[in-house]
Amino acid sequence: MSVKSSKSTPDKRRKYDAAFKVEALRLASESRSTQAAAQQLGISPKLLYRWQQAQLVAEVGNVEVACDPEVRQLRAQLKRAEQELDILKKALVIFGQPTR
Repeated sequence: MSVKSSKSTPDKRRKYDAAFKVEALRLASESRSTQAAAQQLGISPKLLYRWQQAQLVAEVGNVEVACDPEVRQLRAQLKRAEQELDILKKALVIFGQPTR
């Protein structure tokens, strides 16, 4: 009777390249729900949340600052203000054109 080595089974963890992660983070930031974005991509929402946290820590440089609720609130306000500014810029171009 021979026993098979467990090393013959393939590793079930999937590895994602940097391009996929960047695209997933972009989709999650544009989406209203991180869970919906994860479902659309076919990955675990927890994995996408981890990637978001890692990106935030990389931007801020400190885990404590990244987890601070005030910083999170200010980042959300900044994101909303940037979206509003983009909308207003587009409206200015549309309504600033002379009529014929």
